Amino acid sequence: MAIGVRPSQLPAFNLIFLQPLGYHSAADGSLDFETGAHNFETLLEITKAIGLYVLFRPGPYVNAESNAGGFPGWLTTGAYGTLRNNDSRYTDAWKPYFTKYSEIVAKHQITKGGSVFIYQIENEYGNQWTNVAARTPNNPAIAYMETLEKCARDAGIDVPLIHNNPNMNTKSWSKDYGAGFGGNVDNYGLDHYPSCWSCDLAECRGTNGNVPEFTVYNYYNNFQQVAPTQPSFLAEFQGGSYNPWGGPEGGCVNTTGPDWVNVYYRHNIAQKVSAMNVYMLFGGTNCYDYSAPISESRAIGDKYHETKLFAQFLRVARDLTKVDLISNGTFFASDPAIYTSELRNPDTNAGFYVTIHTSSPSKELTHFKLNVSTSLGNLTIPQYATDVVLNGRESKIIVTDFSLGKQKLIYSTAEVLTVSTQDKEPLLYLWLPATESGEFLLSGVKSADLLKKTGCSDFQVQKRSDGLVVSYKQLQGTCVVKFSNGYRVVLIDRSAAYDTWFPSTSSDPYTPENSTVIVQGPYLVRSASVSQKTLTLQGDWSSSNSLEIFAPSTISHVTFNGKNIKVSRTNYGSLLGALAPSIHSVESIKEGLPALTSWKVADGFPEKQAEYDDSKWTIADHTSTQNPTKPATYPVLWADDYGYHSGHFIFRGRFPSSNSTASGVNITVIAGVSSGWSAFLNGAFIGSWIGSKSVTRSSLVLSFANATLKAENVLTVVIDNMGHDQTSGATNPRGIYNATLIGGGKFTEWRIAGTAGGQKNIDPIRGPYNEGGLHGERLGWHLPGFSDESWNSSAPTIGLTEAGAKWYRTIVPLDIPSGLDVNLGFRLSSSPGSILRAMIYVNGYQFGKYIPHIGNQVIFPVFPGILNYNGDNTIAISVWAMDAKGASVGVEWDVIGVVESGFKMGDTGYLRPGWVDRSVYY
Repeated sequence: MAIGVRPSQLPAFNLIFLQPLGYHSAADGSLDFETGAHNFETLLEITKAIGLYVLFRPGPYVNAESNAGGFPGWLTTGAYGTLRNNDSRYTDAWKPYFTKYSEIVAKHQITKGGSVFIYQIENEYGNQWTNVAARTPNNPAIAYMETLEKCARDAGIDVPLIHNNPNMNTKSWSKDYGAGFGGNVDNYGLDHYPSCWSCDLAECRGTNGNVPEFTVYNYYNNFQQVAPTQPSFLAEFQGGSYNPWGGPEGGCVNTTGPDWVNVYYRHNIAQKVSAMNVYMLFGGTNCYDYSAPISESRAIGDKYHETKLFAQFLRVARDLTKVDLISNGTFFASDPAIYTSELRNPDTNAGFYVTIHTSSPSKELTHFKLNVSTSLGNLTIPQYATDVVLNGRESKIIVTDFSLGKQKLIYSTAEVLTVSTQDKEPLLYLWLPATESGEFLLSGVKSADLLKKTGCSDFQVQKRSDGLVVSYKQLQGTCVVKFSNGYRVVLIDRSAAYDTWFPSTSSDPYTPENSTVIVQGPYLVRSASVSQKTLTLQGDWSSSNSLEIFAPSTISHVTFNGKNIKVSRTNYGSLLGALAPSIHSVESIKEGLPALTSWKVADGFPEKQAEYDDSKWTIADHTSTQNPTKPATYPVLWADDYGYHSGHFIFRGRFPSSNSTASGVNITVIAGVSSGWSAFLNGAFIGSWIGSKSVTRSSLVLSFANATLKAENVLTVVIDNMGHDQTSGATNPRGIYNATLIGGGKFTEWRIAGTAGGQKNIDPIRGPYNEGGLHGERLGWHLPGFSDESWNSSAPTIGLTEAGAKWYRTIVPLDIPSGLDVNLGFRLSSSPGSILRAMIYVNGYQFGKYIPHIGNQVIFPVFPGILNYNGDNTIAISVWAMDAKGASVGVEWDVIGVVESGFKMGDTGYLRPGWVDRSVYY
């Protein structure tokens, strides 16, 4: 799920809702829209209450990062065809889910007084044509889209239907380009990740080309060719990049950092883009940080703030909703190193000049003047101040004839941040990086007073018959100018703008200018409301506790998180106050956390022993499979064919020593890139495939030399399945492709263990993806309430001295002080050269996979609500040593952030259901 934020904070970015078929349907014929987070209607009610529009993406295929693209494992067996077409078997599988989903969402559409305003059909399915240039129709794909669209409409969806093409080459589902053909949606959409959707840039060269980093792309021509009569909608535009296995620790946040946000989002304005869905604004968790503006830990930083500056401008630049691209080129600026795009509203004549380096990767510092067209004629600006500056990878939008109440901002070389109407007069914020000069011309005013001077210097006013030209040099902080007509302009530098918030007292997503107040200083402002003379704020703060508030003059009393704030009014109309100094820090919270020392341990892999009782396991005896990939040996050992789809699988194969001269085994496993597996014969370790970030099908020839053969022998293979492939690879199998004894003999029986209960989804709150087939998972050792009294004491830092697995548990009480928002996580570590796979579980939730020889994620943030901040918490760790050296894992608390906060966690106990006896399954 990608979650937007309150529109008063980031108005251009609303909520995109992803809950895939696989989450709601653990088995064919089973649907869950009621249990825990499966019931999403409360979230839709919240979006309505706070003023968020919702773009809903029900799938059935939801994205290219989820397991099988969001398809459930039962759908990947081949029994339903190749998927994503008009095969009746596939249609019968998705239709009940899609119908129910649509019926629920239909109640929450804006046409019914709700918040859902767009409904997406499928995802990145650019399959309308077998030949795009010739427009040769792909009839099965068209029939599939038409069936989805009819299903949505029949279920009550009446908002516009959209689709997102995977790139600019597919040109599918547009009623313009596809006129006369079927399957078209109401509004064409396009996806693009100009700096790659992955931290591994090689993944994107086939789509983006082998271009220099920071290269911008032309979307205007694509939209003009494919959808000229429709709003230009970037249905997915890059918000960050996911970190693949082997990617850099912490992701590649610098690849799409604040400078990237500054340039690329403004470039989309230059390309006359009407709407943009940032993917992702918040990446979520479990290794999916996505280098997004809101991090996996929920912390916000410069990237978020830079996004906020752009979004605030979009909210108040009302004339941008209808513009023509007039022209673009290097001729607007005095230096050809600057490329400018002119957009203009044909009704109001408002202009928007988007400036960027002609070579977007440039890191040069370029000074220039700009030729603009205004209602006062053609001007070269600035007229009095020093030149406009682009400092390397930077873009600026220079406005002309910007509506400001009854007057106009004829031009400004500083960027518009926001406008708030207070006491019936506009309050304008203009921002610049500190040390740069700005200039603006305001019509209809005769004089100006600089009432606050500390944030700027070189302040000058030039009188004209039609208004005043103000020029200045921006310093750190703010200065305030008041004009003869009562208008106020706040001049603010970037760093101060980062700490400025613009909450609305209205739940209207349009966010009228007269509904906003402006708050400078806190880490975050969550909400604002007004009752008579009192302004009530909810928010967070840390090291900075100063407050400056611009609100209507009727406001004389302020509360912040329920506490009265003493305020005084300035001569320029703001209220000054201060929050109580924070007495908490990362260090103080970490010192107060309980030590992770009182661990219990049990054998995590008893299945390797020949005498282990597997009588309740599933017998793997299929002699055929509908999967398009046929195994090299039989019986079929594809886990999905036996109802096991997620996490680890364990296979046990038997063969007698009589009539067998086996000296080894040839094993091939298909389990996805970075997967791994270990094999044991009669309890003796015989080898491991430790994993490779490029290999999905792995093979080893293993000798039995260090094992003792018995009358009946048991080969045990434990597999770390890394999930199903996406797109056309969703039906790629998971399991053992080949198991051949070397030297003679055959296996007489195979059994398989996976998730306890298989497709029964016995833990519906945590859902079907939470568990796999590890011994401790099957028996519920990761769950609160399991009794480990009989276990020995040990710690994961002691670990193993041989190949195998151990399971560790500890219970730790937390007592986080009230009034704080604390970002907690766990940091895992191991000795250099360790070959291991570890899983960490928090109150029953699988929250991280640690594979130090492949991946680089060592910090695993955990949300409040999953962690009980005021009570006991069950932490479990599975440590699997993949070679004879053994392995150990260090586990520490990681305090990622601490702020004084108005955040209040509700009752979350239902999220942490306890252990129940699972002996019926294993």
